[in-house]
Amino acid sequence: MKKSVLLFIAAVLALGVFAQEEQDVFVKEYKIGAQDLLEITVFELPELNQTVRVSEDGSISIPLLGRVDIEGLTKDDLEKKLASLLEEKYLKKARVTIFIREYQSKRAAIIGAVIKPGIYELIGRMTVLQLISKAGGLTERASNEMFVLREARNGVRARIAIDLDDLINNGNQKLDIPLQANDTVNIPIDQMINIFVFGEVRNPGALQVKMSKKTTLLQAIAQAGGPTEGAARSGITIKRKDRKTGKEIKIKVNMKDIIKGKRPDIELREGDVVFVPESIF
Repeated sequence: MKKSVLLFIAAVLALGVFAQEEQDVFVKEYKIGAQDLLEITVFELPELNQTVRVSEDGSISIPLLGRVDIEGLTKDDLEKKLASLLEEKYLKKARVTIFIREYQSKRAAIIGAVIKPGIYELIGRMTVLQLISKAGGLTERASNEMFVLREARNGVRARIAIDLDDLINNGNQKLDIPLQANDTVNIPIDQMINIFVFGEVRNPGALQVKMSKKTTLLQAIAQAGGPTEGAARSGITIKRKDRKTGKEIKIKVNMKDIIKGKRPDIELREGDVVFVPESIF
């Protein structure tokens, strides 16, 4: 087996161990909250074994003990509290274990252009990329920008904008922010627009591009296969409908000037028709 393959396997295994350790720490330090689902086991009194959901006021109801406030306690704290309450009245030594089946009080939602939008438990330190992965990944219609909607302390909902291209394609880890309870990740569904390229290009016809991509003239010609050998690069025409009047306007372009940096590339719009003429020489 090649050394590179062995290193890859070792890295994957190490990542798995790290993820498990991180999850173990999270479970140990997690503070129980409203709507969490708990599985309670009392070894000396199996009739008290039950699965119970934490109420909105942060309490649970247990036979013999009645209502017990548990808001903000960790798993270990709750085990000790229940054992202590049982020992005060019913048992000399109580052994209680708690298993948190659902972490309802620490969840985040993801909506928009992902395979499986929904609400997900935040187990451990979860970032936006990890949540996107949990949701099955992005669809082809994903926009270039996503938003994290977060409740601030003053009750105002803040919006954090993240450039998806920079995050995923450029690997900018500063944008892979950790999520907080009740965050909503919104990945807008991008609108597809049609741009038409005809004349002396290798693959004339319609191009479907994302509106957020902001396709330029040079990019459109490149996507159409590039100009043919007989193309006139100085007489390109862009036909466009004026948004206000609806009338057709024509924009004459010398592609050589754009390539040389003498003029900026032109951003194309929905319905633009690019015509690359044949050279007369």
